[in-house]
Amino acid sequence: METGSRRSCSSPAAGRLQTGLRAAFFIVSLRWIVLPATNAQSAWEVTEWTTGARATFYGGSDASGTYGGACGYGDIFAKGYGVQTTALSSALFNNGYTCGACFQLRCDSSNCYAGSSITVTATNYCPQGSFGGWCDSPQRHFDLSFPMFASLAPTVVGVIPVQYRRVSCSRTGGVRFMITGNPYWILVLIYNVAGQGDVRSADIEGTNTGWIQMNRNWGQNWQSDGPKELVGQTLSFRVSLGLGGQSKTFPAAAPASWQFGQTFEANGGLNFT
Repeated sequence: METGSRRSCSSPAAGRLQTGLRAAFFIVSLRWIVLPATNAQSAWEVTEWTTGARATFYGGSDASGTYGGACGYGDIFAKGYGVQTTALSSALFNNGYTCGACFQLRCDSSNCYAGSSITVTATNYCPQGSFGGWCDSPQRHFDLSFPMFASLAPTVVGVIPVQYRRVSCSRTGGVRFMITGNPYWILVLIYNVAGQGDVRSADIEGTNTGWIQMNRNWGQNWQSDGPKELVGQTLSFRVSLGLGGQSKTFPAAAPASWQFGQTFEANGGLNFT
């Protein structure tokens, strides 16, 4: 089975940091009063503006090169994420559990556009061992799509200090479930998740079964190893998010006629808030 891509970094161009470089630490802002992350919060959990990160970019000016990725979304345009995406360093990626979460970033540098800020979804991983160790733990780094970086600063800058915080994700329509696998092994990609966005647990239920706990395979792909009994049954899902632990049930999300390779949207556009 194909697994998520792990992006690698290229070496810097002479005289400046190369675009696409995975950066690391953060310069404290002099413009805003910023609350630092507390010891009780992990890097990916902060909801107040916090220091300690940098941003670079990768891919083309149209965000080409950002498809695929370690979160399992594949074609991020078809999935509704567009160009508003980022890859995360290890400290933020949380072994893939942060996939789907939304972050707001703002820049504090004379090289940035005054008052600029962006909101992006985590869709990829900036790997350990990248050039210069920019994405190694405990560095906090956002490797943005080209258009998102260009919204904060001229791309010739290459790397900028940013402040960041977790924010609620805004999505169109309901949570979506893409079902792949075979009668003996089922894999469900859960995406288009609003609210906190990062799925931490998932259960599946057939018409004639109880709830079956699913295990995270990679990114936001969740698997059940005993799906033979689920074939030909209407499927419901129960999904819990990470930050705040909000949980919601999506009844009869897939009809009894479902087939592997199909995607289903929650009835009535049901989603998190």
